[in-house]
Amino acid sequence: MFLKGDKLKEVFLKAKKERFGIIASNVVFDSAIRSMVQAYATKNSDGLLQMSSGACKYAAGQTQDIKKGAEMISAMVKVISSQYSNSGIGLHIDHATPNYLDFIVYCIEGGLVSSVMIDASHESFEENIRISKEVVTIAHKNNVIVEGEIGYIKGTEDEIVSDTELYTKPEEALEYVKKTGVDLFAASVGTNHGVTKGSKVVLRLDLIKQIDDLLIANGVETGIVLHGASGLTDFQQETAVKNGVVKINKDTQYQMDIAEAVQKFWEHERNAIVRPEGMSEDDYIPDKKRFDPRKWLGKGEIAMQKSCESLIDVVGSANKSIFMK
Repeated sequence: MFLKGDKLKEVFLKAKKERFGIIASNVVFDSAIRSMVQAYATKNSDGLLQMSSGACKYAAGQTQDIKKGAEMISAMVKVISSQYSNSGIGLHIDHATPNYLDFIVYCIEGGLVSSVMIDASHESFEENIRISKEVVTIAHKNNVIVEGEIGYIKGTEDEIVSDTELYTKPEEALEYVKKTGVDLFAASVGTNHGVTKGSKVVLRLDLIKQIDDLLIANGVETGIVLHGASGLTDFQQETAVKNGVVKINKDTQYQMDIAEAVQKFWEHERNAIVRPEGMSEDDYIPDKKRFDPRKWLGKGEIAMQKSCESLIDVVGSANKSIFMK
């Protein structure tokens, strides 16, 4: 079931109250969307799918029409999720920088999304607040919730690149949340975008708690978001959730899942489409039963779904959908 903003906000309020997390999965094409929606439904968990500006351009094909790409992804999410009544699925714009403001407004006013992230973290603190507040005003009028961020997260995620890392200061987090009215707050606490191993990440779990405690003490309790979370250990994610995180983003993990599954398939089934060395061209016949894209893409879909199901168990959202009786 597709979630509009008010229902998605209900999901995150429940997660914060009961201290579990929601896995937010980046998607581009139908295989990933289908895998994630099925994973959430299998686990009776609500979930959030995310599309980046780069993903929308890719979805549109050669035209690179970001708006058409967003329409395509939104339509697929809505149709596929409509098959399940035990799980709510939202759609989120991930890391939209101020130069994409027109695109953000288009998606909000067109009812394409449940939530948006305005990432003005590379602007001055005052300008970040001004831009974020502007987006919040437009979004809330259209039943869409907003995520904002201060601080830098190191690494590369689609079009977002940062060679530096800047930890979020709790006092600035409080001021930002109070002045902007964002529904979700992304904190920079040591995670990296891209391929990382949790054992090598200096994750400031204590900083998450400091921010959460300060927001609660000042009457502006807000769900905290953890970006760059692929590769983190179970313990790191479980503790982050206990300390106030309600949304954990995943992208690189799924890319690795599908790549590994497809590679394994073709290492074993190579001769389905490539003539074995030593065999004549006349004797070789490609095997359609094996090179059919549904065969090898299907392996990738299974891998991504299982990975998402495992993550749902780690953050504790299984059997906690707002639609579960």
